[in-house]
Amino acid sequence: MATTIYGIKNCDTMKKARTWLDSHDVAYDFHDYKASGIDKAHLARWSKAVGWEVLLNRAGTTFRKLDDAAKEGLTEAKAIALMLEQPSMIKRPVLEAGSKILVGFKPEIYAKEFG
Repeated sequence: MATTIYGIKNCDTMKKARTWLDSHDVAYDFHDYKASGIDKAHLARWSKAVGWEVLLNRAGTTFRKLDDAAKEGLTEAKAIALMLEQPSMIKRPVLEAGSKILVGFKPEIYAKEFG
């Protein structure tokens, strides 16, 4: 099963997730979407799988700095456009393991998936 973890290199949550994967001998590829970008197809697929509400990081600084007009009336299309424009608004990490998509890092969920 091919596993790819998507996120930003210097994010603390990303570091925890990668450390967990390394310590459990899970082979994975890392995609830094701040450096390499992310395409609309990935965001649409993830959104369909987990919901755009899960994928959009509303607690992060980048989202909170948006003006009120940008935050109002959010739809899937608007959320995807925001995440394409500023990938820091994507909740981290996003982990693709075969057909599974996990958003965020919780050791117990990773253990269930890879245990």
